[in-house]
Amino acid sequence: MAEIGIDVSREFPKRLTSDAVEAADVVITMGCGDACPIFPGKRYLDWQLEDPAGRSVEHVRPIRDEIDRRVRDLLAELVRVPS
Repeated sequence: MAEIGIDVSREFPKRLTSDAVEAADVVITMGCGDACPIFPGKRYLDWQLEDPAGRSVEHVRPIRDEIDRRVRDLLAELVRVPS
């Protein structure tokens, strides 16, 4: 991540809480299955991606880039101004 200007040195995985889901319009999961809280009326996207754990930087780059592409596409969709 540092090679694209993002410092994650102080970050760590965080559990998806009920409060976070209730506050969200869109919930993106990456394979948490039944452990994720489900609330009616929320939009859920489950992004099936390879687990980067223990992989080389060369193997992780395409995963990182795919997440970046999906986030950008979602943002463009969410802020699209109707014509």
